[in-house]
Amino acid sequence: MTHASETGGATTRRGQEHFVAPVDETPLQAVDALNTDVKPRSLWSQAWRDLRRNPMFIVSAVLIAVVVAVAAFPQLFSSLDPYAQGACRLTNSYGDPIPGHPFGFDQQGCDVYSRVIYGARPSVIVGVVTTLGVFLLGGLIGALAGWFGGWIDAILSRLTDIFFAIPLILAAIVVGQLFELNALTLAMILVLFGWTAIARIARGSVMSVMNEEFITASKALGASSSQNLFRHVVPNAVAPVIVTAMVNLGMYIVLEATLSFLGVGLPESTISWGADISTAQTGLYTRPELLFYPSGALAITILSFIMLGDAVRDALDPKTKKR
Repeated sequence: MTHASETGGATTRRGQEHFVAPVDETPLQAVDALNTDVKPRSLWSQAWRDLRRNPMFIVSAVLIAVVVAVAAFPQLFSSLDPYAQGACRLTNSYGDPIPGHPFGFDQQGCDVYSRVIYGARPSVIVGVVTTLGVFLLGGLIGALAGWFGGWIDAILSRLTDIFFAIPLILAAIVVGQLFELNALTLAMILVLFGWTAIARIARGSVMSVMNEEFITASKALGASSSQNLFRHVVPNAVAPVIVTAMVNLGMYIVLEATLSFLGVGLPESTISWGADISTAQTGLYTRPELLFYPSGALAITILSFIMLGDAVRDALDPKTKKR
């Protein structure tokens, strides 16, 4: 049987006294008070604060920094230039590792280590340029479609569907035959046919932000459509677009390696990981390690960008934050 008792003006049951505090000790004003001396954090400052505390972001950022440094300054990591005349000698064909050549030699007598180092540049260029291109083109088309709606949205959405129906690898192979490919040309071809996913995400994100109350308040205060689009909608809708673009960067590096592996990507005179993987197939039974070096570099690079994209997604999207 329970008994009610009067404590501090509040009615409580026996055994529950410690859950009740006198009202005068916890005034409502103190509970709901806001600290006006601290400036509220923006989405981006809060995201950067979370990223700095995320070990996955730190590891991926360090790996990406190393890959970018290797691509930008390969001569700092290898004293041998594989593009130099006489760099490959048939007398060294399938030679074992020796001092100065830690990975040994391939079938043509080329130093495998220097080729892995110099093969990072075209892959990184294709991945970065393609990502920037699809981010700008797809983001612009998706933002215009989501913002204006109506017949503009209908036309841009149907255009997106047409390009989305074209397989990216097939389009790159067919269109690539019309040009003398290099890293930049291949990146432009991938941008031309690879912007559709970003456009769809940008369109949905813009349409979602347009329904927010602060957009209605901005319109009520007299802001024009262009001001709302570039000052309010785009900054608040760009987060999922950035995350998707960063994750897809690794996919574009894979596409470059795939095309080079098939012999329809970069020319043979260009050193790339995909071409070296294809060449290493001939010695798979006798020297399988020659396949692991370019494959390992490619895998580490792709994994780094995927990890970075996941970390940025967790920081920018509160719904996906791990508790």
